[in-house]
Amino acid sequence: MNDSMALNRLFQLSKLLHSAISGTLRRNIGISAVAFNRAKDLDPVQRLFLDKIREYNSNSKTTGGVVDAGPAYQKNLSEEMTKLQRLYGGGDLTKFPDFKFPEPKLDEVVSK
Repeated sequence: MNDSMALNRLFQLSKLLHSAISGTLRRNIGISAVAFNRAKDLDPVQRLFLDKIREYNSNSKTTGGVVDAGPAYQKNLSEEMTKLQRLYGGGDLTKFPDFKFPEPKLDEVVSK
């Protein structure tokens, strides 16, 4: 009995160690694959894609909003903001609203 219990416990421990080690190896391989891909040269399509994203990000920061938005976009945006202010009572629509939840007044229940 003792030998079979010891073997059973050893088997359970080996399963536990196997799952922990395999999870760690998968994470490490995934992280090293990402680091390796960054280190090596990207193919031209990936490089172009990343360059365009970086360019859009910098243009977005300089313009303070949507890049290459024409006057029609600005007009449509202002009309929609006016509609929303009319519908919802004005205020700053670019700011998240402040919610105030007062503490409810609870009556004390006295059991007899």
